[in-house]
Amino acid sequence: MSINLKSLSVDCVLTTASQRARLPLAIVGLLLTAQAQAFLPTPQSVVTTGELAPTSQPAVAKSNAAITTAISDANNDSANTDNNNDTTLLQNTEAEQLLTTWRQQVQQNNLAQQTTWRRLLYFVDDKKSLFGKGKTKSLVDNKDFFLSTKGQQDSGAELDAMLVALAQELTTLAANNSSKAQTNNNSVLCRFPARVQWLTDALNIDDSLLQADCPELDNWMATLAPEQLSVMFAQEYLDNPLSAFAHTLLRIDSPTSAADPSQIHHAYALNDTVDGNPDDPFVIYAIKSMTGLYNNKIEIDPYPKKLAKYLQDDERDTWTYQLALTPAEVRQIMSHVWETKNLALPYYFTTDNCASEILRLIDVVRPQKHLLSQLPYAVIPSDVIQLLSDENLLANNNYTPADSTIRQAQLNKAKQSRQQLGYQQTTKEALNNIKSADINPASSMSADGQSLLTRPISVADNNPLDRHPLQLGHIGVGHRGDNSYIDLGLRAGYHDSLDRPAGLPQFFNLEGLATTLRLYDTDEGKSNSKPKSVVLQNFTLIRGRSFNPVNTAKKGKTWGVSVEATRINDGSQQEGTDHLVGSMTYETGKSWAFGAPRTGSSGSVTGEMPPQLCYTFVTGAAQAGRGINKGFRVGAGMNAGCRYQINNQLRVQAELQLPYWYHGDSNQPDVRGYYWQPITTLGLQYDIDKKQALRLNASYDWQDRVDANDDIQLSYRRYF
Repeated sequence: MSINLKSLSVDCVLTTASQRARLPLAIVGLLLTAQAQAFLPTPQSVVTTGELAPTSQPAVAKSNAAITTAISDANNDSANTDNNNDTTLLQNTEAEQLLTTWRQQVQQNNLAQQTTWRRLLYFVDDKKSLFGKGKTKSLVDNKDFFLSTKGQQDSGAELDAMLVALAQELTTLAANNSSKAQTNNNSVLCRFPARVQWLTDALNIDDSLLQADCPELDNWMATLAPEQLSVMFAQEYLDNPLSAFAHTLLRIDSPTSAADPSQIHHAYALNDTVDGNPDDPFVIYAIKSMTGLYNNKIEIDPYPKKLAKYLQDDERDTWTYQLALTPAEVRQIMSHVWETKNLALPYYFTTDNCASEILRLIDVVRPQKHLLSQLPYAVIPSDVIQLLSDENLLANNNYTPADSTIRQAQLNKAKQSRQQLGYQQTTKEALNNIKSADINPASSMSADGQSLLTRPISVADNNPLDRHPLQLGHIGVGHRGDNSYIDLGLRAGYHDSLDRPAGLPQFFNLEGLATTLRLYDTDEGKSNSKPKSVVLQNFTLIRGRSFNPVNTAKKGKTWGVSVEATRINDGSQQEGTDHLVGSMTYETGKSWAFGAPRTGSSGSVTGEMPPQLCYTFVTGAAQAGRGINKGFRVGAGMNAGCRYQINNQLRVQAELQLPYWYHGDSNQPDVRGYYWQPITTLGLQYDIDKKQALRLNASYDWQDRVDANDDIQLSYRRYF
């Protein structure tokens, strides 16, 4: 419905001064009588289902006619006293149709169940969430977020309460006879600007009637000056387990920083994060973050402050993707942020996190996209970037190298010159000075932290848009000892050292929720032959390794951890068979990168490390299972290996494991309580394309007390 008072400006010129003075009173009377309708019981028909129907033009015309009639009556009754005129206006039956007409539009267009309205209230009709899917009420459990006492359960009741409050405040604005009247910061115009804007569009209300003075909201908006939004992606970072899957936040650009992205001091960062207790032990912190026992927290900080954390403290490259949103959509998103920024909602590390919040905000202004419902239950930041690209919501991107990446580029250039001009040209001390963050404070940010600098460095091959899909299924055929088998495997994520490396940090290695089932053929000639049945070969909860080569500009450590159930060969007993055990392993060591670093397309230097990697670990492990000697074993030893990047499609990795296992003392002469169990492994992968690969795995167990020493397998891997 359009309440178009702008068209009255011509009529006002033709009236007398006395008539002009009576015009605000006419509007006041109109809205006051409509206000009386607001206290009627909410019609049950307001709560409807279905899609948004076309706006009812006759209803709009009728409402506009009511306003015109009221104003005409006011002008014609200029000889009456003010009190008599007020009484006449309050009894005007046409004016009483205002709120009734709004309610009719809500019913006819099913606005109470319209997708955007329900998203503004945190109803989760189409969200794939283990904890939110199927709920029929809002996720917000805060009475201050609703005007109706039934608002959390009933979006129709909350919509009607908004109409009542809006009619009351329009009355106040009209009574002040001002284009921008003073209002209370607790008014609906100030508390819920996104809801009001949506109602304004849905009901065709004239924007000029809603120009309220909201000091807190106006100051907040003036400070942020939102003109453009971008998604900032900070790459995966294993040295902080809570950042292992990368991180995303929104960059809020003002007109100045939108015109010149290097002027970051004119931008702000909107970050959705966990409001956890830093004093909690890490295990407790992680459990609470994953199960919703912590709340989320919306942080809005100067953008340079957040960017410095990733580039300088964590040494993580970032990618910034401008969102293809209109300025009006940007303002509506920020209005919704204003409404929700202080809500205490449960934080779920895998489902309701920094990445899902970005999709939820975009869904408010692009309801037809249904972005959240397109992702699986686990929401991964790089998946969000890929989805936004697939939906044509990314306008452009910008790469910002971390401080260590810039130092690595300088190191690569120095080594290149050293090889070309002779060793005496660059000393070892000079190379170490380049690697040192204290001596060489190279950065993408200016010294005052207020702007971005242009560095002569090629873009790294870690754009998340280039990575393979994170889920994996494989089928393999193999031979172990005298038995043939078929392997069937599934991995929820993420990436191991032989997977296609594009789109991820170098040498990244993190796997989670992976399982492999094995179907053995029967060897009738062996007494301990495997039956034709499926056995669980492996279930990995988490397995990862962080490589920070000591001869590069990276400053972190090299370490690894795994928690899994796996089949192992028990070497304590004569002709021991394999058994399923629970296993926990921790590794710490050093790694080295070697070879010629990749160059850019124009031959310019990159900040990537050399492509080849060698490493050595000191390891400790504990395993338990009913089938092994005494039900447990603990071990310590060393692992050493190398990974070689043959070309962009082919990689090979070899490793030697030297664990020394202890089961406890045994009185049986043929059972050993402790022993070495060397194992060599070899893996080779060829990438067919971004989503397909072939892998060859081979291993040999050098322990003489196992029923099968060798295992070789060829598998087809499909990423999805």
